[in-house]
Parts: sequence; C-alpha cells; structure tokens
Amino acid sequence: MTLPLFFFYLFSIIAVASALMVIVARNPVHSVLYLIVVFVNSAGLFMLAGAEFLALILIVVYVGAVAVLFLFVVMMLEVDFGQMRRGILQYMPIGVVIGAILLLELLLVAGSFVITPEVMSSSVIPIDNTMENTRAIGLVLYTRYVYLFQAAGAVLLVAMIGAIVLTLRHKPNIKRQDVVRQTSRKRHEAVEIKSVKSGEGL
Repeated sequence: MTLPLFFFYLFSIIAVASALMVIVARNPVHSVLYLIVVFVNSAGLFMLAGAEFLALILIVVYVGAVAVLFLFVVMMLEVDFGQMRRGILQYMPIGVVIGAILLLELLLVAGSFVITPEVMSSSVIPIDNTMENTRAIGLVLYTRYVYLFQAAGAVLLVAMIGAIVLTLRHKPNIKRQDVVRQTSRKRHEAVEIKSVKSGEGL
C-alpha cells in the first residue's frame, strides 16, 4: 500500500465516521465539532486529489467561519432542543423522501463512471496543465461565469439578511440605544431646570 492510498483511506474513514456522528450525536455542540472534523478530513482528501484551492477553502471558509459561527449560535441561543425533537415524527416522511432522492442521485453519479466512462475524459472547458488550480478557477469564475457568480453572492447576502431578520428578538427589559431618537430630541426633552433653594440639595 502506497502512502497516498493509506492517507486516502484514513481521511475517508474518519470523514464518514464523523459525518455519522454529526447525525447521531445528541448534543448540538458535539455535532458541530464533528462537522469540523468532517471538513478537515475532506480538505485532506482534496489535497490528495490535487485540488489545493478547494482544500484551503474548506479550512479557511467553512471551518474558520461557518462551522465556528454554527458553534457560537448553538452555544449562545437559548434553543429548547427537547421541544424541537417532539415534532420530528411529523417531518419524517418528507425527510425519508429527500434522503431517498439524494441517495438515488449519488448512485447515479457513482454509476456514471461505469456506464459512461468517456464522460470523465471529455470536458467543456479545456484544462491547462501549466496553470495553477487557483488561477484557473479564478479565470473561469470571473470571465465565463462572472454573472452567475455575482448572482450567487447576492442570493447568499439576501439569505443572510433574512436569517438575521427572522431570528432577531428584542428583549423588553434591555435598554438599547436609539440614535434617531437621540439626535432628533429637543432641548426641553433633554434638559430640565430645577430651582433649588440655598442649603438644600436635589
């Protein structure tokens, strides 16, 4: 067994086991930690495949930002996970249907290598072996697919703003700064003059 093949099996086994633990773990914090392990091992697999850009994206973006954000959200929000699990049975049929569709798609993708092996050899965009992966991906994204790339960024921005608006809750007992009210108030609303007699305090 060669060294790359050993690391391939090592990363694959750890990634699959961690992915199962993401689903099985009862504590949401543990699930997010297992998800980070999945991302790290997937980055190792991408490195073995020669896709260093995707490996670095997994580490920097997903582990460094998304997974850590998930972890902070799960730890800081007061979510009653017991109440959420009570209604899981009513969504079970939908989950089973979606899972079956995803499994069918994975089987079709895996079977395409056997049914039509010439698909992998044919490419719509010619591959330049003299260019780095990062430079090649950048040239494709910002020239041929620049509008789709910008549209995907706009969709993600709208989704982020929508998630913030839907989850934002103002607690009534917490004092907050209202800049508009502070700058638009009049003198008689901010200053009160008291006539204090000599020798007496407020």
